[in-house]
Amino acid sequence: MDPTSDLQAAHVLVVDDETVLAGMVANYLQRAGFRTSVAHDGITAVERALADAPDVVVLDLGLPGKDGLEVCHEIRRHSDCYIIMLTARNEEIDKLIGLSAGADDYMTKPFSARELVARVQVLLRRPRADRAVEEPARTVGALSIDVSGRRVTVEGTEVELTRTEFDLLQVLAARPRAAFTRRELVDAVWGEDWVGDEHLVDVHVGHLRRKLAEIADLAFVETLRGVGYRMGPAR
Repeated sequence: MDPTSDLQAAHVLVVDDETVLAGMVANYLQRAGFRTSVAHDGITAVERALADAPDVVVLDLGLPGKDGLEVCHEIRRHSDCYIIMLTARNEEIDKLIGLSAGADDYMTKPFSARELVARVQVLLRRPRADRAVEEPARTVGALSIDVSGRRVTVEGTEVELTRTEFDLLQVLAARPRAAFTRRELVDAVWGEDWVGDEHLVDVHVGHLRRKLAEIADLAFVETLRGVGYRMGPAR
């Protein structure tokens, strides 16, 4: 199957209690070739996400039954599907909270349906685990990255990462000690077509560091002030 047909076969679950908006987004996605389903409350969203195993979930933060954060946490316990969080407010804290729950990207309402479709397409162009090329594990000090199996261990203990966190770590570890700008990391992980706030990288790196530090208090990812990030010595 070629990449285009595989992309168009992808299933997107749209979750929003605004029925008109949810229908409009689903319609745009269908016209782009995606299969879609819709949920209007948090409880139904979790049920459909677990039953239908969508490739992407477009998830509103404010939902009846269970809010978007609860839904995101529950989906993340069972699935590594891509999650785009929608928030009706523009405060930075809303975006940070949504991403800390395991979302891969966010958009603030009102948004362009065309841009949302483009974001979905960019996410789905990222390589999936079942397409990974066999590679030997990468080791940086106490950190080991099984690229093919998409597993990360620190001092032999497995670390549970989201797909985006793993992809960021993999890019950094591919060139240890090399400096990466935010834009370079965005291009490598989200794709060159991605448009949005590049500080999204900072949030995901922060979550990545926290999870690694829970196992061993080592500097696996260093901040280069005014530049970006690089793999640390991790000794």
